Amino acid sequence: MFDSEARVLVILPRDLLDRARALAGRATTSLRLSVSLQIVLRALIEEGLKDSKNPDLLANMNRQAETVRRIRREARQPIAMRATRGLATRSRRGSKS
Repeated sequence: MFDSEARVLVILPRDLLDRARALAGRATTSLRLSVSLQIVLRALIEEGLKDSKNPDLLANMNRQAETVRRIRREARQPIAMRATRGLATRSRRGSKS
């Protein structure tokens, strides 16, 4: 399809994927052409890269990078510390209800 291609595996949260599917459905209806999820994701990436100075885009990247850092930090902790921390986190969540 393209002169220069690369294959990429992207792992997305289910709600984000559902929103992209909904967008594909709306685009299919309005354009009266079959618009796949792949087309939608490619278009969103391309348009997002055009406006690389958008503060919302930078904030999103920051949030994702911090989340990855937190997950990796927690993965390096000994199992006993993770179990103790998980119990403390669960008890705090339960007290807010």
